[in-house]
Amino acid sequence: MYFIIRKKTIAVIMSAVIVFCAAVFISTGYEQPSLSAASSDVNWGLSFQNDGEAPVGNASVEQLKQWDAYYLGDTGKKTIHLTFDAGYENGYTAKILDTLQKHNAKATFFLVGNFIETSPELVKRMTDEGHTVGNHTYTHPDMSAISDEKSFNEELTKLENLYTKVTGQKMKKLYRPPQGKFSESNLQMAQKLGYKTIFWSLAYVDWYNDNQPTKDEAFDKLIPRIHNGAIVLLHSTSKTNCEILDELLTEWEKMGYSIEPLNV
Repeated sequence: MYFIIRKKTIAVIMSAVIVFCAAVFISTGYEQPSLSAASSDVNWGLSFQNDGEAPVGNASVEQLKQWDAYYLGDTGKKTIHLTFDAGYENGYTAKILDTLQKHNAKATFFLVGNFIETSPELVKRMTDEGHTVGNHTYTHPDMSAISDEKSFNEELTKLENLYTKVTGQKMKKLYRPPQGKFSESNLQMAQKLGYKTIFWSLAYVDWYNDNQPTKDEAFDKLIPRIHNGAIVLLHSTSKTNCEILDELLTEWEKMGYSIEPLNV
């Protein structure tokens, strides 16, 4: 009788442990939830299992692909897709473009309305030098909080039209949700407009102007975690990124990687 009671007690304890572990995995972004079962807004998140390997997203490649959304390129090739997010010009973009030109590397710049309005000459230079300009929305809102299609579309089409006005060219249909906040309906609305939603598989905390990472801190994240088909997100407002970019690209190249245009 004692053995039976103890066995039941152990079973209860083990069940409680499993439930607790599942809760921890969900809270830390290790589980891949079904998008249809997700809450109205989701923050894009990654879990790095091993250095040099692609991370696991909190939505899988297969889940995202049904909405033309991506966070990885071809993991069978040693390629890196370099992307920059820019809500405003902070004095570093020209040097970043110089460095990209030195390495013959093409990047994708996800811009908001303020950047295009205040720095049209830089936008023209990006286009003239063969870089891609993508859509980061006109006003950089939390898009997951926008449920009506008209308001959602306005954020993207207004930015599109501004880009065309400045450059005379049509914008490539690549969209990055501000702060990585999204919902299934957002992905569906972007797809309906012909957009591919682009997340990322490698980024680090580089956006605080008054608390910029050191070179060592940046390299500790960006070197060991690089992987095949990486879509890297850097902010062009970052002083550190501007200063380390030449050496960073050189190190990635020494590791056998090539910087290729985003081609999802």
